[in-house]
Amino acid sequence: MISKRLGQELKMKRDFKQPAQEVIASVLRTSDMYQYRLRQFFREYNLTHPQYNILRILRGADSPLPILEIASRLVSHVPGITGLIDKLEDRALVARQRCDGDRRIWYVRLTTAGNELLDTLEGPNDEIERHLAGHLSADECRQLVTLLDKARDIPARDD
Repeated sequence: MISKRLGQELKMKRDFKQPAQEVIASVLRTSDMYQYRLRQFFREYNLTHPQYNILRILRGADSPLPILEIASRLVSHVPGITGLIDKLEDRALVARQRCDGDRRIWYVRLTTAGNELLDTLEGPNDEIERHLAGHLSADECRQLVTLLDKARDIPARDD
C-alpha cells in the first residue's frame, strides 16, 4: 500500500493488490477531478477544454494548421476533432481554408474573435490552474511532471 488516502476516498475494504493498481487508480481519480473542475470553468464560456486547447494551439502556431496536425497536438485524444472545429467555426472563433495543393486537407486559423476570447480567458484560466495545482511547490510540480512523463513511457508489449 502506497497511501491510505485513496483507499479511504474510494471506501475500499481491502488494500490494492499491487502498487501499479493504486498508481493507475490515483492518476485516474486525479484526472477525473481536474477534468470535472475544468468542465465547470469552461462551461461558463460555452467551451469545452478540448476546444480551448484547439484555440491555444492555433494561437501558438505561426500559421494556419491542418486539422490532423491540431489533433496530434491536443492534450487529450479527441475522436471528433472535426466536430469541435465545426463548433468553433460556428462561433467565428476559427476559420477554415482548403489546401490548394491537396483538396482533402483543411487548414484552420484563429480569428480575431478567437484571439479576443483567449485574452478574456487568460486571467481566469490562470486562476483555476493555480487553484488546482497551486498548493504544490514549483519543485513538487517539476517532480510530478517528471514522474507523469515517465509513466507515459509505457514499453511496447510483445503480444
